[in-house]
Amino acid sequence: MKKSVFFVLAGIVPALLLTGCGGDGSASKTADAGEVVVYNWGEYMDPETIEMFEEETGIKVVYDEFETNEIMYPKVEAGAVAYDVICPSDYMIQKMLENDLLAELNFDNIPNIKNIGQEYLDASREFDPENKYSVPYCWGTVGILYNKTMVDVPVTSWDILWDEKYADNILMQDSVRDAYAVALKKLGYSLNSTDESEIAEATDLLIEQKPLVQAYVIDQVRDKMIGDEAAIGVIYSGEAIYTQRENENLEYVIPEEGSNIWIDSWVIPKNAKNKENAEKFIDFLCRPDIALMTFDYITYSTPNTAARDLIEDEDIRNSTIAFPPAEDLERCETFRYLGDEVDNMYNEYWNKVKSS
Repeated sequence: MKKSVFFVLAGIVPALLLTGCGGDGSASKTADAGEVVVYNWGEYMDPETIEMFEEETGIKVVYDEFETNEIMYPKVEAGAVAYDVICPSDYMIQKMLENDLLAELNFDNIPNIKNIGQEYLDASREFDPENKYSVPYCWGTVGILYNKTMVDVPVTSWDILWDEKYADNILMQDSVRDAYAVALKKLGYSLNSTDESEIAEATDLLIEQKPLVQAYVIDQVRDKMIGDEAAIGVIYSGEAIYTQRENENLEYVIPEEGSNIWIDSWVIPKNAKNKENAEKFIDFLCRPDIALMTFDYITYSTPNTAARDLIEDEDIRNSTIAFPPAEDLERCETFRYLGDEVDNMYNEYWNKVKSS
């Protein structure tokens, strides 16, 4: 799932993205027929694509940003702002569907869905069983980034994150589900486990690891690894691509036990005021040239197979980080919404890890 995008070019959000938004980053008025109100992750779209959409369609884009799925969800549920199109992650789409917050898409208005690879639509059935409510936008994996000058053994397993040889040189994600995904997969369990005994076992493993961990971080993984401040880190694949551009000694691997494959997709809330405009917006983003602009800008993998064919750099087009082989993806799972009761159980156990 998208956490943060890091290009220097994207360091300052252009004023055009905030048109129609209040000082707190919230859309400040109800959209009319000539608008589409978009709610997306911060710095998760090339500003030029918005300009192009407005010029080509005459539809004004009112753009709002969120930092996490958990911040986004209550705003959509409350309905205080009538967003027309939103980009949640897989498990959150499942939760929104279960709570009847999403509108079924009219694919007559989204003919460019043909450019989305069937494998990504099939993967989306994990959270959108009939592919009626979502269109994939970006995807990626979670794996291990390591520095070849600091790690002198083959990295194939999550086990290396428990190797005392790398004490104070290990970076873990400061995220409940991501941290538990590592521990659960190391133990041979599903990262969607609802079995309290398995979650408790993973908790013990994380507590055992804690003295070896330099820091629990999110964005800082890329910066520390680029700066040779740590030997090993758990990272998102899109960020791994960027770090390799900055430090040639860094390598990324999906551990043999498996990991998380995530998908961020476009959906339309039931209370959208401009559903047809939202569908035009989604269709525009599915155009190969526009999807390529998105990939070039944020480096997270595109599910748009036609756009992938347009990538000029052969090394990137064939990158096993951006586009892992099928055998790697077969070992990966998509996060599922496990219900509030299980979520609370994970949070309670995570608090034990952090306070140990």
